[in-house]
Amino acid sequence: MAEAFTAGVRPGGLTDDTQIRMLLCYLVKVAGPVKRETMQGALLQEQLVNYFEFADALAEVEKQQLVTVDEDGRYTITRRGTTVADTLAYDLPRTVRESAIRAVMQIRSWRHRAASNRAVVQEKDGQFSVVCSIADMGSDVFRMELAMPDKLTAEMIKNNFIAHGSDIFPKLLNALTQPGSEDDRPPGRADVSKPFFPVLSMSTGTFFVPYPLTTVYSVCIL
Repeated sequence: MAEAFTAGVRPGGLTDDTQIRMLLCYLVKVAGPVKRETMQGALLQEQLVNYFEFADALAEVEKQQLVTVDEDGRYTITRRGTTVADTLAYDLPRTVRESAIRAVMQIRSWRHRAASNRAVVQEKDGQFSVVCSIADMGSDVFRMELAMPDKLTAEMIKNNFIAHGSDIFPKLLNALTQPGSEDDRPPGRADVSKPFFPVLSMSTGTFFVPYPLTTVYSVCIL
């Protein structure tokens, strides 16, 4: 068996091309259908294989009809590939198999959150900002832009919003829609004794705020 390139492979990773093909069959069987970029990201992130050996092994398992790839680029295990995964893949170190599957799940989870909790770093005239938004039913229900002192901080904010935006959004809404005290209201406001009952339309991202009860104010989070 030919020794694979070892650059970028951590101790305990795979340096044998046959083992890499076995791992790919196992990964596609357990986590498939799965796209190439997901497998590549997972295995390189965990430093389990070398990039060039990954690419060669993936082409080889497809050539040997151990996997098939559809028009969307998703790999699915075949009957022959299932046999390889069931009879040979368990000879691979358990830590390698578990690390590979866990990394695939992490990448999928991140992409799912990123599809809903969107964040983009923008730069204009050397100034950085992060535009954060949350989508629901095909449209934004929340959008805000935060000025950042530098690109590094902006990237950190972007990643944290993608990871935690679904938790941040309701907390922010709760803080902004709490009944205000006397000190919170602008001078000269009429009859502050009347109750404050904000209602949020999740489909439009608009607050309908009856205050007083006979008047409706509309505030949209953009």
